[in-house]
Order: sequence, then structure tokens, then C-alpha cells
Amino acid sequence: MVGNRIWFGGLFTSSGRRRQINAEKTFELSPVQEQRLQKLKERLNIPYDQTRRDHQEALRALWSASFPDAELSSLISEQWKDMGWQGPNPSTDFRGCGFVGLENLLFFATTYPASYQRLLLKKQGMRATWEYPFAVAGVNVSYMLIQLLELNAERPKSLPGINFIKDVLEATKQQLERELSLEDVNGIRDIPAYNLLYK
Repeated sequence: MVGNRIWFGGLFTSSGRRRQINAEKTFELSPVQEQRLQKLKERLNIPYDQTRRDHQEALRALWSASFPDAELSSLISEQWKDMGWQGPNPSTDFRGCGFVGLENLLFFATTYPASYQRLLLKKQGMRATWEYPFAVAGVNVSYMLIQLLELNAERPKSLPGINFIKDVLEATKQQLERELSLEDVNGIRDIPAYNLLYK
């Protein structure tokens, strides 16, 4: 291990306690922010269900975005291991994060295809035998963000969670208000942020 072990251990103990603050006194959410946060929390509680058609289609879409030139033989297939799932049935790897883990991977694959492909196919650097499987790592990143931002808590008490609620939601609201106020906005495709996602 590199560095002082006491410092490293402090990351997971006392330093975390110092960053806890009274969320009630720090910020209040507007009704719109409360509604958005509630919708996000509801999405977090949707488990991946391999019997639901929309979940199956999302999984197929992820395969197509990942390997556009390779046909998927079945939803349960050894091919999934090429993407970094632990076994032939990816549904077992969503247990900790639910459907939102798949949604996040699919969003990344379709919104930032060059970055996604570079990471998926390890186009830069040397591959190592100890590498963590890409797809499982993506689901785990979603899970860690949910935990870090305390999205399952009634009210976040840590600085990262509060900053997410206070700053990110507020910035998103302000940006949407600005864009929806533009004179030439007649539909969703006219919003500048929409066009950023699909370039």
C-alpha cells in the first residue's frame, strides 16, 4: 500500500463524520425540486425485471449500442461476457442497483458513444488480467453515486448529497428556464441542451 495507512483509513471513518451537516438548516427545496427528487427516488426503486418487455428492450439496445456489428443470439448468452457482465445472464448483475444501472449504461453508450466505445473496448492502454469487467463497473458506479449523494435518504446529510440537491437541481432548473424562455423554442428539439445530447 502506498501512503500512510492511518490517512487512508480516515477516509472511511472520522473524515466522513466531519462532513455531516444539518440538512434542514442548510437548504430548502422548491416544490418543483421536491417533485423531481421524488421522481428520481421512485426510479431508483425499480428493480431490473428480466420478464418485463421494456427492460428486455433496454438490454437489447445496450447490446446494439455496444456491438453494432454483432447480433445478440439471446438475452441469456455467453456473448454478454464480452461486455463485462459476470455471466451469461446480465440480469443477475443489476441486483444492487436495479433498472437505473442499465439506464445509465445505455445513456452513456448512446450519448457519448466514442467515450463509451473507448472504455468498453479498452482502445487505449494495456489490458490487464485483473481488470474489472466494464459493464459491472458501470453498474457499480451508478450504485456508488446513489450512495454518495444519499439519494435513498429522506434528506441528505452529507455535503456531496446536499450539493447535488442544492446546486445540480437548481442549475438544471435555471438552465431549463433560460432555454424554455428563448423566442425560437417551439418544441423539445429547439432547446439547446437537447441538441447537445444528440450530436
